[in-house]
Amino acid sequence: MASTDPLLSDQGEEEWDMDKLEPLSSQPAPPPRRSVVLRLVIVVSVITLTLLGITVAAMLSPLGEEPPTTSQAKNETKIQQQIQQQPRNVIFMISDGLGPASVSFARTYYQYIHNKPYDYEMPLDTIHVGQSRTRSASTLVTDSAAGATAFSCGLKTYNRGIGVDPQRKPCGTIMESAKMHLGMKTGLVATSRITHATPASFNSHVVDRDNENAIAVQQVGDNPLAMHVDLMFGGGYCHFLPKSSKEGCRGDERNLFDEAIANYNWSTVQYGNRSAWDALPADNASALPAISLFSSGHMSYEIDRDASQQPSLSEMTDKALQMLSNATKEGEKGFFLMVEGSRIDMAAHSNDPAAHVHDILEYQDTVALVKAFVDQNPNTLLISTSDHETGGLSLARQVSNRYPKYLWYPDVLKNIKSSTAELARKIQHMDTDAKVQNVKDNLGITDITDDEKKSLAKPTSVKHLDQFLADMVSLRSQLGWATHGHSGVDVNLYAYGHSAKELRGSRENTAIGLFLAKRLGLDLNTITLKLNENDPQFHLAPLTEEMKIEYTDHLDQYHHDERLLHHPHF
Repeated sequence: MASTDPLLSDQGEEEWDMDKLEPLSSQPAPPPRRSVVLRLVIVVSVITLTLLGITVAAMLSPLGEEPPTTSQAKNETKIQQQIQQQPRNVIFMISDGLGPASVSFARTYYQYIHNKPYDYEMPLDTIHVGQSRTRSASTLVTDSAAGATAFSCGLKTYNRGIGVDPQRKPCGTIMESAKMHLGMKTGLVATSRITHATPASFNSHVVDRDNENAIAVQQVGDNPLAMHVDLMFGGGYCHFLPKSSKEGCRGDERNLFDEAIANYNWSTVQYGNRSAWDALPADNASALPAISLFSSGHMSYEIDRDASQQPSLSEMTDKALQMLSNATKEGEKGFFLMVEGSRIDMAAHSNDPAAHVHDILEYQDTVALVKAFVDQNPNTLLISTSDHETGGLSLARQVSNRYPKYLWYPDVLKNIKSSTAELARKIQHMDTDAKVQNVKDNLGITDITDDEKKSLAKPTSVKHLDQFLADMVSLRSQLGWATHGHSGVDVNLYAYGHSAKELRGSRENTAIGLFLAKRLGLDLNTITLKLNENDPQFHLAPLTEEMKIEYTDHLDQYHHDERLLHHPHF
């Protein structure tokens, strides 16, 4: 029968009736027809090509092996696709306290001091993909602990909780799973204490962020997972030294640096020694695991940093990338590195625009460095975002009862040589004339008013003096601040490299952590169960839509208290 498929039927040719054909021996041979000859040629050609293909395949196959079947080829393709879906390296950058206004602020300042055109783009501008929504489980304005836990565990928690859920139970982190399940190298880089909220949320679990001594214990390896991060660069070595040590701030006599070497096989342990860190070989995998801390507390603001004592964020990140990439170059698995520009946030807490902008620009330099690494290592994913905004910065300020001019003055910041926090510590106990002279020399303010001089003359704390000096600068530059704390605005989301486009849009902060867990093929639930295996009350249940709504029901509520209302006076 003729085929009913128009692509298979031989249209225009006479159909053959097989029932009417007689045996070849008794039927006279019909005269050759061109169509029959053409069909025979095609058949012979197909057979010849098929045999030739089989022969070539056999010759190319390893001796004793058969060519792969169709199902085998499909399986191999699927495996290759899965491998391609997983980035080899992940660099997760967190610009603590950097909100959208601060991004604009730093860009405009950079354009001004470097004489760049108004459409000049900073490194982050070139990889902007969306926004991250920042509320926590307990309030509409998150802190760094809950904000970082949303990234590390992929869940909302209460303010002050480090690596725990709203019921105060430990939750598995993407860093822990990357290390335990995939065998990836892991690292933390921060300009804060390494035990501070953001870095701590990736490799420790405490119910209150202030328990940094307990965080330090877990970070060196004394934890339920019996594991540690491979690299830690930052500040805060006092939490690793015993209380009897001049530089220690622990409440016990544990020397965690000694324990790290003796009990947890750390290869490199350094603190307060930039020269030793500079000499640390980046191409020697035996130097890992490595911990190098450069200050007793937080590292210095970039504007105050003594380069002979402390490396910059970009220098620490560069060395971390070299060490981790060299340690993984021969293996199948890469690394997970968290980098935090910590002091962007702290400058905004002081409302200090100069310190704020210098740390933002250093973060931008670090982003440029990491982008270059991604270009050289295409199977790498860079994500950058903030845990929250700090300060409620506005690039305008109402300075009188008159209708304001539409402007702010970047030139006010150009000649500032010190953070207001550092200057406050320096001049706190000086007489008034010395304070005024230091303000002129370090903040570039030459038009100090009589009222400002009277305020400077009053004895006060370093904190209040810091905030007063910062306001002197902000007033003259006409920059506004809504708070010395955090705000609840959405923050920018940036991504570059492997699968970066998948992060486009407005994302809940938890979605970023869950995206990384899915993309890397991590198992956070197994880590969570391991952390809670000795807790009979612990249970692991998926978060339903009804449970998500309960987050709103438990938010802090407003109750009138006139003591909390301080109206500005004009």
